[in-house]
Amino acid sequence: MAGVTPLMVKELREKTGAGIMDCKRALQECEGDVDKAVEHLRKKGLAAAAKRAGRSTKEGLIHSYIHMGGKIGVLIEVNCETDFVARTREFQELAHLLAMQVAAASPLYVKKEDVPSEVLERERSIYREQALEQGKPEKVIDRIIEGKLHKFYQEVCLLDQPFIKEPEKSVSQLLAEYIAKLGENIQVKRFVRFQLGGE
Repeated sequence: MAGVTPLMVKELREKTGAGIMDCKRALQECEGDVDKAVEHLRKKGLAAAAKRAGRSTKEGLIHSYIHMGGKIGVLIEVNCETDFVARTREFQELAHLLAMQVAAASPLYVKKEDVPSEVLERERSIYREQALEQGKPEKVIDRIIEGKLHKFYQEVCLLDQPFIKEPEKSVSQLLAEYIAKLGENIQVKRFVRFQLGGE
């Protein structure tokens, strides 16, 4: 189709890691607009990731990362469906990025569902007290609590955190991009972060 050049396809591939034909189709659908095509491919990637979410992840690797001259260390287990994907450069790159994220942003949990209910209840009651002290009307307090919980999740849950290298993207969006790229379900199973002199 006129308007879509090999150079545009190359640029889109570099930005998204998608296949040549997918890039070509996205550019055709977005009338040659590279930024729109990036967004289009991201959405498709997220949809593909959602489809793969139920698939079993029994392979993967444990990646270690030492930061700041040996003052912070991270061990992270990232799972995928096959040993073949676990050995790819892209999968290892993802494990490294995730370990760096844990080192830099100190999450406490992998995902929202891992936060213990008593922790959530404590946070909710703190936010309620704060809202009441500020004289907020009862009818908006629940909305305020939900907004603060959203921020809380972004601080303590790895998948909800803004990705350190591209803060406009969450870690779960980064994960979805690699799921789309590698064609397998990928999950972060667990991590541990050590800080010199920590508890």
